[in-house]
Amino acid sequence: MDDSVVARVSALLLSGEITGRAQVEALERSLSVYLGGRRVRAVSSASAAIELALRICGIGPGDEVIIPALSPVAPHLVVKVGATPVFVDVEPGTRHLDLTAAEARVGPRTRALIPAHVAGLPMPLDDLYSLARRHSLRVIENVAGALGASWRGQRIGSRGDICVFDFSANETLTTIEGGALSFAEEKDARELDRPRFRDDALSTAGARATASASNQFIMPELHAAIGVPQLAELSLAMRKRHALVQRYYASFRSDFPCVLPHPGYSGDEAGHGWHSFAPLLPVHRLSISRQQFRDELERRGIGTAVPCAATHLDRAFRDLGYRRGDLAHAERIADTAVTLPLSPAMTDSDIDRVCAACAEVLRSSQT
Repeated sequence: MDDSVVARVSALLLSGEITGRAQVEALERSLSVYLGGRRVRAVSSASAAIELALRICGIGPGDEVIIPALSPVAPHLVVKVGATPVFVDVEPGTRHLDLTAAEARVGPRTRALIPAHVAGLPMPLDDLYSLARRHSLRVIENVAGALGASWRGQRIGSRGDICVFDFSANETLTTIEGGALSFAEEKDARELDRPRFRDDALSTAGARATASASNQFIMPELHAAIGVPQLAELSLAMRKRHALVQRYYASFRSDFPCVLPHPGYSGDEAGHGWHSFAPLLPVHRLSISRQQFRDELERRGIGTAVPCAATHLDRAFRDLGYRRGDLAHAERIADTAVTLPLSPAMTDSDIDRVCAACAEVLRSSQT
């Protein structure tokens, strides 16, 4: 965040107008313009956005929703609205939802798909929506990490059914906590507006209670003020991310026995968003575990993260009958991926320092 963010937030605090909607509407307008005029609504979190999208699609008890096994949040929200998540494996290279496997799981109760553009790499949208049309399914695209990415010249989030954005603290654009939805259909945007803005018009106690509950989904003004200036600088931030990733690739290809993230598609088919960089460790060739590898980097002053879990193995979904080995690609990625530092604020020297530390730990740990 630069001085423009500090200035906008300071002006809002000094104005005392922190309960209005001017900043939220400014963020919605800016994101709509960025997405080519798409209908946009800002909300309090990505979780809220996914839940609202499910409800707008009319998904509830008795319905099934197909989800990649590396989705950490969406399955719980599917359960929250009364539906059943159907977990599907991912493609080992792209880490995207395996569309062939997904189509094999479509049944009479399937109502929607919630695919994700993993780490900024766009899914092949033509294939995705062809599948959805064949089976009359709604699509809720999880765009977290892919803001700034593109598919065949169109920005991710600017086409398709309903797209859900995440603006939490570790995202490409952050409002500290927040999210947004973009809609292809005006009727879907109107449905979201209905409970948000009709409090004063409601007359029954039951309706008022419903409207009051809906307030938890509204993005605060202060959060929106943090996001607006960042959108104007997004293109510059994306260029910096791309340059830093290329430096990672140059080092890893020559020095490390890791499986690297998918570099993106050839030609102009898609533009990678590079939200994160998470190689897979060759744990079978190391004398240390992934956690020990992370601990060694931490001792050298380098923070890392585990990007995903195999959600189908979560105890919350034990009753669905999934077992280890059912979705092998997702499980391998969940067990071995490590997210390395990546931020527009980093320099080439920062990347070199991370790579040198990785090389030192890996070389000393090879069996």
